[in-house]
Amino acid sequence: MAPKPLDSARIEEMALAYVARFATSAGRLEDYLLRKLRERGWADEGPPEAKVAAIVGRHVELGHIDDESYARMKTGSLLRRGMGQRRIAQALGQAGIDEDIRAEVMPHEAAAREAALAYARRRGLGPFARRAMPDDPMERRARREKEIAAMLRAGHAMGAARAVLEAADPQAAQDWVEEAREE
Repeated sequence: MAPKPLDSARIEEMALAYVARFATSAGRLEDYLLRKLRERGWADEGPPEAKVAAIVGRHVELGHIDDESYARMKTGSLLRRGMGQRRIAQALGQAGIDEDIRAEVMPHEAAAREAALAYARRRGLGPFARRAMPDDPMERRARREKEIAAMLRAGHAMGAARAVLEAADPQAAQDWVEEAREE
């Protein structure tokens, strides 16, 4: 049996339940509601997109959704996990965060370096490696390339990846972060 098509009352209930359960952005709420409409259909008169836009707008006006707060929360969360600026920008873009807000919440150099260090520490890369670097130059190079690739996938710049991975020891990597804090 196919699910019953959505009407205005049901789509409003779904929106309220979503914002009550999740920290979200206006773009994410709109995507969620439009996906539900595609899955189940629309039972009321008029275009469902206009209804969805009105619902999202009302939740923004009521303060249930604040894109700037969401962007700051998401940025902080990703930084703590060790993600780089590129990965943060990508996540905020997928959440439908406006370009101006994204630019405003992007981490400064010291925070970006701290995230690179946290990622290397968490993944056991560079000076935080859990096993010794191989003696064979080919194996050493292959391992270094894998580590750099992991840092790049996490959204870090090539310079940051190299600086962390080429640090002689954990203290040298921490000193690299401290340099940016002093500037």
